[in-house]
Amino acid sequence: MVEQNLAGKLAVVTGSNSGIGLGVAEALAAAGADLVINSFTDRDEDHALAKDLADRHGVEVRYVAADMSKAADCRSLIAAAGRCDILINNAGIQHVAPIDEFPQDKWDAILAINLSSAFHTTAAALPLMRKAGWGRVVNVASAHGLTASPFKSAYVAAKHGVVGLTKVTALETAGQGITCNAICPGYVLTPIIEAQIPDQMKTHNMSREDVIAKVMLSRQPSGQFATVEQIGGTAVFLCSDTAAQITGTTISVDGGWTAL
Repeated sequence: MVEQNLAGKLAVVTGSNSGIGLGVAEALAAAGADLVINSFTDRDEDHALAKDLADRHGVEVRYVAADMSKAADCRSLIAAAGRCDILINNAGIQHVAPIDEFPQDKWDAILAINLSSAFHTTAAALPLMRKAGWGRVVNVASAHGLTASPFKSAYVAAKHGVVGLTKVTALETAGQGITCNAICPGYVLTPIIEAQIPDQMKTHNMSREDVIAKVMLSRQPSGQFATVEQIGGTAVFLCSDTAAQITGTTISVDGGWTAL
């Protein structure tokens, strides 16, 4: 069995001070990778989080603030990292509204952060990967990169774009020791999702259990949330030598959602 050991590799993980991004960062650090973690804030707690990751896993971790809605910040994040063996494009935001009522600024922000940021970071990272003769790009897409839901036009469009960008990146790097794949999670129990449950309970006059089963997970046949640890483990697998010939594809971690 090929060992999933990422010691000596440097991973840049965008949008990684909470939620899925932090889960992926944890998994990569546990596999031995050094890290650059990121968000748009620059708080003491952000840098403390980096130190905590480093101390617990015995790797080097830096926090670099960069606004993923800005092309220059996306590219400067990679420059600040100095090298980039592994790139995890995870940064994302969401807004829900009908198309004819969807705020233009929200559309622009979602496309910039969820899709364009992945283009800019990838464009900056690929020359470094080619120079090293090895690289892994993992794009955190979504079940909504493969299917759609009403009132999520910008998010669905962006995540479909991420899947398309994944395929193009894979084709342009084939045979160069670089792979690019997308993880497509369904509902993942992150702090953001957890915080929505009480409001949904009030809106639907349901118990917590019914909101989860009948509202949030109605399209997830397993009836269970995916976990950040499962997404992290999938990312580590895609970065390992085991997955050296897996490129240009999607891995769904969605409890069967996209099988429907």
